[in-house]
Amino acid sequence: MVIAHAVLQNNAMQTPDESAAIDEQPRLIDYEQPLNERMRTFLRLEFLYQQWGFHQEQSDPWSTRAAVSLLLEILAITARGDIRSEVMKELERHMAVIHEFQSRPGADTDRVHSIVTNLAKLRSDLNTAGMTPLQRLRDSDFLNAIKQRSAIPGGTCEFDLPDFAHWLSLPFEVRASALGEWSANIRPLCDAVVELLWLTRQNTHPRRETATAGVFQLALDKHAHCQLLRITLPFGGELFPEISGSHHRCTIRFLKWTDVSVRAAQTEIDVPFLLTTCT
Repeated sequence: MVIAHAVLQNNAMQTPDESAAIDEQPRLIDYEQPLNERMRTFLRLEFLYQQWGFHQEQSDPWSTRAAVSLLLEILAITARGDIRSEVMKELERHMAVIHEFQSRPGADTDRVHSIVTNLAKLRSDLNTAGMTPLQRLRDSDFLNAIKQRSAIPGGTCEFDLPDFAHWLSLPFEVRASALGEWSANIRPLCDAVVELLWLTRQNTHPRRETATAGVFQLALDKHAHCQLLRITLPFGGELFPEISGSHHRCTIRFLKWTDVSVRAAQTEIDVPFLLTTCT
């Protein structure tokens, strides 16, 4: 599963000259490939949580309906294995690594202190939430009824779930209250996952590579424990990567996009790109 992230330049609070300079910089898009199951779960959870954050704030009933569907997907993902334990271990590991880095010459102590403080708060919030922070949501009769009907195409329409339809018709303030309570339950875990992914993405620098005739072979150091690959290309281009392999060796093929009616085919040209291996 390759996940794309657009990297957009922020022109806010810039002078006209600064804004013009920023506009001249190319926009980039990152395609991400997880290399282990934990990273796959984290990326999927981040993907759902970002959508949840958007739809939760929208007042129209369709967005509220989308938010509930996303919440049910978050509950389904977090029910597989002990994600809370994995997140706690990763928080502890990152804190230990950053503490060690703090003693090195030239380290930005203020930045390091800020990161450690944030990690400690996330760990504390997750501890305060308890061992089963999402169990209350899983025990909700209201959410369980929606979950059961969601397995049927169109199964959440009003004649199937009149109570859901009634709730969606209530003023947004009423719906927002319930959404806020549910958000408070998922926030400690999801915020921690988002921060861990940010640290994973930030701990290395991209390097320039070229895919000869659209293909690039990558051998990974088995001692480096690479968790995530990031392929960076110009935003809005006609090429995108397809990545296959494992945490030992990967093949990156660049495909040319035409439109939805034509299957993408591998390009035959040399493709320059930025490669980041996140360990």
